[in-house]
Amino acid sequence: MNATQWQLIEALGTLGRPVHTWTGEGTKENRNAMGLTKTHTLDALCVGPLDHEGGDAIVRFPEQVLVAKATGRGSYARTTPDRYGFPRLRRARTKQHFGYVTGDLVRAVMPIGMWAGTWTGRISVRARGQHSLTTPMGRFNVSHWNLRLLQRGDGYGYSTRSESPQSTSRKTR
Repeated sequence: MNATQWQLIEALGTLGRPVHTWTGEGTKENRNAMGLTKTHTLDALCVGPLDHEGGDAIVRFPEQVLVAKATGRGSYARTTPDRYGFPRLRRARTKQHFGYVTGDLVRAVMPIGMWAGTWTGRISVRARGQHSLTTPMGRFNVSHWNLRLLQRGDGYGYSTRSESPQSTSRKTR
């Protein structure tokens, strides 16, 4: 990591702008002095020199942060292997069926049946048009006629979480 760090500093220095570095230990000292929990978001706020005795303090914190989770975009394999590694069945050459791709975020309006109502979730497409919808309440099949696209599947699942800035126990050195 140190070799990469110095190469990056040298490369950025050629741009003619000032480049400053900071250690992880300095970030930890700032975080502990402010009484903050250890999260990536709050660590980003604690980077850089702070004069704690002079009154420097971090006064604004994010209430919510965006969390992006890698979900993948499917498989390039054209066959599904059995437990011994031999081809068991052939997969379809196309990944898009009836305008939808596995991983798309959709809203389904189910008019009748056990799952009647409006549902939002990610789908797994099927060639026959009866796609599988995964919601927090479970997974069920839904016709492509009952779907409306909300977001294309880009390989990530997005959510938000609240950010609690204050630590449960304040550590001092």
